[in-house]
Amino acid sequence: MSRDLGLRRLRRPGRSALMAASVTALSLTASGCVVVHGEREVLPATTRAEAAEALREFTAAYNAADKAYDSSLDADRTTGALADIDAARLKAGRANNPEGNPGHVPLKLTDAKFTIPKKAGWPRWFLADAAGNKGGSVRWLLVFTRDGLDETWEAAYLTLVAPDDVPEFKTDKDGWAEAVPANAGDLAVPPGELSEEYTTYLKDGGDAFAEGPHTSAWRTLREKRSTRPGLATQYIDEPMTNGDYAPLALRTKDGGALVFFTTRHFEKQTAAAGASVPTPNKNVLALTTGEIRQSLTMEFVSNEVALDPVEGGVEILGRIQGLTAAKGE
Repeated sequence: MSRDLGLRRLRRPGRSALMAASVTALSLTASGCVVVHGEREVLPATTRAEAAEALREFTAAYNAADKAYDSSLDADRTTGALADIDAARLKAGRANNPEGNPGHVPLKLTDAKFTIPKKAGWPRWFLADAAGNKGGSVRWLLVFTRDGLDETWEAAYLTLVAPDDVPEFKTDKDGWAEAVPANAGDLAVPPGELSEEYTTYLKDGGDAFAEGPHTSAWRTLREKRSTRPGLATQYIDEPMTNGDYAPLALRTKDGGALVFFTTRHFEKQTAAAGASVPTPNKNVLALTTGEIRQSLTMEFVSNEVALDPVEGGVEILGRIQGLTAAKGE
């Protein structure tokens, strides 16, 4: 597929915090240690009490932002893929409802469980797994990260999965989990390569991923939508692996890993001569620049959670995708 669609032009400048972090978020040496900010000691990322407090503070900020449709109210509690998705959602909501969210229902997270890995250096991170009052009978998986002791814990990943899909994690005698390095060679796909492998799969297919709604079914749906009377749709998928978009992985009890990773997706709809692009909904229009004459290019950020086995196909357990920008031409 041609890449001359001008899709890169949609991106806003990245947050300055992204420049400070790198893919070394998961890069451990064979001994389990790295030197980051001069630290060598392998320690739990946080205490369970502090993790619980981080989840409470995130939920309070998230609810305040959702009620007011004001992204400034939770900007210091989100980062990476979640920050992109959430900020765009709030921007669209405020454009259409300047007085705030008329349908606001506070998010309540209960039965929270925390999986905290031991690691050296920064960033450090942990997983919160909770039941929510939205989305049905699913578990809310939130990954929190921070770059130093004086930094605020920020949620970088949010995915929803069926309760039975949450795996058992490998832990030591004290209950601390194991962070899997990005270049781990004992998995079907190293965590650091999952984002690129996934975008390649969406374009070309293959056997790297198990069949499911976010893999084979999504490819089938795209193929069906690519050519319709009077309208052609092109798709381009890009990996996102740097800074706060770096993949994060936890070792599971069976030797595999649960991996959180990010991708970017573009969808360009082009109308044939004499036809027009279907009018998008008001939330898309709120994020659209330019005039929609013959084409509309939409940009999405997606965060996925996958079971990466020792061998066999990677299973995508959950995916949350949000429109972050659009351009009419």
